[in-house]
Amino acid sequence: MNDAAPATPAPTAPPRRRARVRAPELVGAGGWLNTGGKELTLADFRGRILILDFWTFCCINCLHVLDELRELEERHRDTTVVVGVHSPKFVHEADHRAVVDAVERYEVHHPVLDDPELATWKQYAVRAWPTLVVIDPEGYVVAQHAGEGHAHAIEALVTELEAVHEAKGTLRRGDGPYVAPEPAATELRFPGKVLRLPSGNFLVSDSTRHQLVELAADGESLVRRIGSGERGLADGDADSARFNEPQGLAALPDGTVAVADTVNHALRRFDPATGETTTLAGTGRQWWQGSATSGPAREVDLSSPWDLAWWRGELWIAMAGTHQIWVYDPEARAVRVAAGTTNEGLLDGPAAEAWFAQPSGLAAAGERLWIADAETSALRWIEASEPGGAGRASGSSSAVEYTVRTAVGTGLFDFGHRDGEAGQALLQHPLGVTALPDGSVAVSDTYNHALRRYDPVSGRVTTLATDLREPSGAVLLGGEDTGEIVVVESARHRLTRLRLPEEAVRVDPVAHRTRRAATDVAPGALRLDVVFQAPAGQKLDTRYGPSTRLVVSSTPPELLVSGAGTGTGLDRELVVDATAVPGGEGVLHVSAMAASCDDDPNEPYPACHVHQQDWGVPVRVTPGGVTRLPLVLAGLAH
Repeated sequence: MNDAAPATPAPTAPPRRRARVRAPELVGAGGWLNTGGKELTLADFRGRILILDFWTFCCINCLHVLDELRELEERHRDTTVVVGVHSPKFVHEADHRAVVDAVERYEVHHPVLDDPELATWKQYAVRAWPTLVVIDPEGYVVAQHAGEGHAHAIEALVTELEAVHEAKGTLRRGDGPYVAPEPAATELRFPGKVLRLPSGNFLVSDSTRHQLVELAADGESLVRRIGSGERGLADGDADSARFNEPQGLAALPDGTVAVADTVNHALRRFDPATGETTTLAGTGRQWWQGSATSGPAREVDLSSPWDLAWWRGELWIAMAGTHQIWVYDPEARAVRVAAGTTNEGLLDGPAAEAWFAQPSGLAAAGERLWIADAETSALRWIEASEPGGAGRASGSSSAVEYTVRTAVGTGLFDFGHRDGEAGQALLQHPLGVTALPDGSVAVSDTYNHALRRYDPVSGRVTTLATDLREPSGAVLLGGEDTGEIVVVESARHRLTRLRLPEEAVRVDPVAHRTRRAATDVAPGALRLDVVFQAPAGQKLDTRYGPSTRLVVSSTPPELLVSGAGTGTGLDRELVVDATAVPGGEGVLHVSAMAASCDDDPNEPYPACHVHQQDWGVPVRVTPGGVTRLPLVLAGLAH
């Protein structure tokens, strides 16, 4: 996730020769969750290996790490405790009730500290979501990892710490402090998206229960459930098929329904007539840098597909995990990237050069494909360079040129609830968008608990409804003249029917900026160091060329006189300009990747792993600022 906070670097030391850095206390004004009401301190974890997971529930990378840690937690449950430290980006995420919901929604089965004021985040000098900090049984910090792909390295370290502290007599085995909350009895549980079937019934992705649910036309009465309810990737009938937090739904021309099976990193096909579920695309593995970006659909890895839309003869995919838009071609049974570079941010222009930030909602409307770009709190669209032209020629590899544009939103750091002219209007982490008959679009403005409307003709944003608990999608009811819309109220676990008002709801304007103070940097030369230490028993993989990659840019671009661009080293000399923007403030965007492989000379095909993270570092150029900026990918900064 592309956000950051200023920090005081921690002492340097690889895990095997670590300095004795005492872990700061765990403090959070929101208190503890998943502990049965018990307040915990670091002393309660003495004798256990402790993994702190600094996360926030809007962040797709954080959700990936939750899934990466599940197997590690289970295998080492008698020695190791994972503690989630919830550290909010958006105002809504500082709401304790929202954190409670998120812990249930994503099946977090370990203690969580709710830290709305970022007290523990600051004490541990964290710069980005997600960040993992490992603390040994004696209470000392031994490793820090930012981003995804570190589970194997942390498990190797946990195994090492188990052996060391077992020998020293400082390891305490036994059950951890996790106490499961009481389950709630509701027909739906944190549903994601909704689709109106030709029968008039509703198909809903019941995400937390890993199922699809068909409801009658009243939006309440249960018709059937599709899927066993257990996490997994399995085709079959309504009782045996398995999903993993499904989200987006799209009707296909043949009468079947495409399903974005988000945590399985796959697209599925559900046939309402037979009840059968099959797999359209994806391997079940998450896409990483260096993976294929096109090819046979069942052979290409995907990454957290969140929503789907049928547009221009193909199935378009909001690929939240890579900040891109992909396409599934049903004739060729192939997938490809259609827009986005994997850089996280807001940048318009030719589709191949555009930046997105966790696109989570799609709606096709004539010559435009509307996009709810969640992390930039933006409403955007894609259009063909030749309006009215055909889509991709059948069987052809050539594609129409597409352009990305933004209607509402300015970037990663500004959000709120403000109506009016689109250039100054504000949203807060929208997850859904629905085309309306008059050419306007309804936006499920999730963290504002509202349904908003953007009119392309007038260029204005209004509010249609408020007091909707985390709306995540919506569908028009019936024909064009009904004036009704059905909204997924995800955190109220229901569908809500609304009549579209003739007049907008008046809302007092509210504007926010992400609460991360800028890091003071000196004008002129600034050395950027991305810290990466290969895990024990591994080495950088240089068999096929450089094993690291560093991409640097800035907002505004003029902030960097030099140093922007792509390279293979993890350090870079930058030159920053204090006069580029008023106040000397801007954002450095840094994306780092490193590949390491098992260091075993007797293994011809060693297992390899990719570590990657994006940072968005707010900076203020001022005399007396730092001349070196360390960012930890894996290891400890110095």
